[in-house]
Amino acid sequence: MSMWTARCVALALLAWSATALAHDSTRDQRLPMIGLAPEFALTSQDGVRVTLGDLRNKVVAVTFIYTSCPDTCPLLTAKMAQVQDELGPNFGSKIAFVSITVDPERDTPDVLREYAHTFGANLAGWSFLTGTPESIREVAQRYGIYANKSVGNDVDHTFLTSLIDRRGALRVQYLGVRFDPEEFRRDLLSLVEERE
Repeated sequence: MSMWTARCVALALLAWSATALAHDSTRDQRLPMIGLAPEFALTSQDGVRVTLGDLRNKVVAVTFIYTSCPDTCPLLTAKMAQVQDELGPNFGSKIAFVSITVDPERDTPDVLREYAHTFGANLAGWSFLTGTPESIREVAQRYGIYANKSVGNDVDHTFLTSLIDRRGALRVQYLGVRFDPEEFRRDLLSLVEERE
């Protein structure tokens, strides 16, 4: 087993156990506290600098995609767009989505803007971010994402969608793209309604 594969397996087990605990209502009604969410400072689809600190006092869902992905990234983005539509007025005002590319060489702000429009993303509450390869690699690793560009320019990467509360604490990480969108929506709203 390669070091990269071993890390992915270990991370998957950690993320799976965190998600399992997050939804065990017999233990606690509140989602678990994993730790402080990693900060980022990247460039949006509009060429504007966006940091996690800019989103303080909002519940934030952070995920990692790339626009030329042929299969799983479009599935994840479509699922998030569905949930965006179901959140009503909370989306943008109390809840924000952040999609960070793992292919910054190709995913310029213009490319990300077009991708966002393709999926009907409401850019009042959803940022698509890029940056230098070094900054993307650093942010991805801090969120537990390992990405490797293959020979055909596809990017193999782990899929984790992280939920961050209004105070900047990482609360849940969903593994993969097949998580239940209704559970995702409920978890977002539970963090909006959560008292200090």
